[in-house]
Amino acid sequence: MIKKESTNVARQRRHARVRKNVFGTNECPRLNVFRSNSQIFAQIIDDEKGTTLVSSSSVELKIKNGGNAEGAKLVGADIAKKAVKAGIKSVVFDRGGYQYHGRVAALAEAARENGLEF
Repeated sequence: MIKKESTNVARQRRHARVRKNVFGTNECPRLNVFRSNSQIFAQIIDDEKGTTLVSSSSVELKIKNGGNAEGAKLVGADIAKKAVKAGIKSVVFDRGGYQYHGRVAALAEAARENGLEF
């Protein structure tokens, strides 16, 4: 009998494939997304220095239901505003091994609407 890998292990393998090609620099950092069942998190990362430049999450914003598309839109708008304030205009998007759909897509669209380019 073949043992099936867990969904998180499969996601981590997909994320590793994506990360081979997506690299954030000082001029164009990486916008990373992590979602759990109840929350969503976003970070803008400079991979050259290994530092997080800007971060936002549904926990930080105290969103009652951060695990839905509306919560993701609020997090996307917040991280875009923080990034523009920090002088970041352009990023590369790292979907974190998740499908570009639902909450991940909602966060990305909200970030684009609020001034980030990717």
